[in-house]
Parts: sequence; C-alpha cells; structure tokens
Amino acid sequence: MRICTIGGTHFSGRAFTGMALEAGHEVTVFHRGRGDEDPWPDAEHVHADREDGIDALSGRSFDAVVDFCAYVPRHVEEALAALPDVGRYVFISSVSAHVALMRAEATEVDDVYQPPFPDTEAVTWETYGPLKVACERALLHARGDDATVVRPHYIVGPHDPTDRFTYWVRRAAAGGRMLAPAPADQALQWIDARDLAAFVLHVCTDDVAGTFNIAVPPRAHTLGALLDASAAAAGTSLDVVWADAAFVIANDLLVTEQADPFPLITPDEPNAHLFDTSHAIAHGLTFRSLAETVRDTLSWDRERGLPEPMQAGLSLEREVELLAAWDAFA
Repeated sequence: MRICTIGGTHFSGRAFTGMALEAGHEVTVFHRGRGDEDPWPDAEHVHADREDGIDALSGRSFDAVVDFCAYVPRHVEEALAALPDVGRYVFISSVSAHVALMRAEATEVDDVYQPPFPDTEAVTWETYGPLKVACERALLHARGDDATVVRPHYIVGPHDPTDRFTYWVRRAAAGGRMLAPAPADQALQWIDARDLAAFVLHVCTDDVAGTFNIAVPPRAHTLGALLDASAAAAGTSLDVVWADAAFVIANDLLVTEQADPFPLITPDEPNAHLFDTSHAIAHGLTFRSLAETVRDTLSWDRERGLPEPMQAGLSLEREVELLAAWDAFA
C-alpha cells in the first residue's frame, strides 16, 4: 500500500511511519525536516514547509494520506486539491473539537464547536478546538460520508514533546515525598501514541470511514494508579501528598495557557476524561497496558538525558516550596 503522511516524523506520526514501514507499506513523509535528522530512512522524505503549500506532492497518487498537522481549514483544502486521486484521507483532529463542558460518557455525536469559526489562523488556547472542527468540515465537505476523522485524547508515551504525561512518570519514578492534586482516584484518559498509530494504520489498510474519539475507556486509569505504576517501574517508594482544591487554587496551580503545573488535570472541565470510546473500540482500537506505557516512557525519558526544566509540571524547586506551604497550610 502507498501511504503518504503530512507530518509523520514526530511523536504519533513517528510511531505511525515506523509501524507502516514495518508492515511492508511504501511510505512517503512530507515534512519540514532538513534531511540529516530524518527518522525512518526507508521512507521517502519530501522536505517542504506546509505553509508554503504542498506543491511537491501535486499530481501524485496514494492509497491513503494521513494528515497529522492540519490546524486550519486551508491546510486540508490545499492538501485535497493537490492530491485529488487519494484513496483514504485520514485527518488527525482532537477531542478538543468537542465543547469544553461535555456530559460524561460523551460520544462522537455530542456537541462540537459550531460556526462561525474563528476568523484567524492563529492557533491559541481558545481557537484550537474550533479550528480543528473547521478542518473536519473542510474534509467532510469534500468527502462526505467517505471522510475519516480521528480525534485523539491526550497522546502519551515515548517521544512526547509536551512532557504532560512524562512529568508524572519521571517525578513518581524519582520517589520520595511528592505533591499531586486530589483525589487519587480521579479518572484520566489518554492514548498511547503507538496505539493511536495502530488504529490509524488499520483504518488506512481496511479503508474505514467515520469519526472516532480515541482514548482508553473512561475510568480505566486514575492519577493514583499512574503514580503507583511509575514508582513500581523504577522500584522506588513514593509518599504522595494529595493537595485539596483550596490549596491548588490558593497557590495558582490550575492550568492556564501559560502554565501547566499539574498536567492532564482539568478541574474546570469535569468530564474531560470521561469520553465514551466504544465506537472506536468496535472498529479495532486496542490498548497496551498502563505498565507498558509507563515503562517505555520512563526508559525513553532516561535515554534522552532527563532534561530540566520540563515542558509541563512543577520544577523540583517549586515542588519543595509547595510542600513546605502544604505543611504550614495543613
């Protein structure tokens, strides 16, 4: 099978490209890389900046295209115009397409952002979700019922550039006294980048249309279980201080566009980790264990040299300050 990825060298795209090559498919990767650092040398690499258009792919034919990096509708429209003979076009959207205050057990047909969409191509905290819906609409307008839209939840695992999941794994693996937001049994949803890649490859090879919310089942994992699994993977002992909401608010520990001190935690969106993903499961989505994702994330994080500070989470110095404040507060 001839597969083209737009993006495809970072994180879930990286996982997909490797998986597709291993399965024997011919893969062309369109991306901004310079060539000297291209992963997967067995793939064909087409180097260009999408913002300058994708003329380098014009007139070519592929059995499937996977679009990992469309953030504004123009991106999708230009790709479809340049590749009119594509078989299956898979757009990687996001569960952020859904409005913030979703009901528990929301499915793909629950409310998403509606027009008018932002009259901008600036991707911000406020525009990201609506612009993803606008991208979906561009694909649906062109392909109708033959469109494939994949909406992943938080993507986690090795090669994560955001550090949102990796922060918890690294910190818990270090052991000792640790600050985390209560309660320990709060549900968390995510999707391992490799499980996402496997599902996307499946919809390509089996020519599956539809819209799919992609995550582990609701209530499958909790923050407490994530921390326990991380400590167990490292063989360390962990003493978690579970800070209540009053302490979190008093110390400005809620997520903002500028800071993410407790990544993955969304107290202002109480059902953000309760999506019903049974539709995708019925169409072939599978999951590896929490222990495997944690183990592999920890191994990769150690291999890259434990950079500090991380992109998300508390610095070690800030955590020490907060633990002292908790002792005084409590």
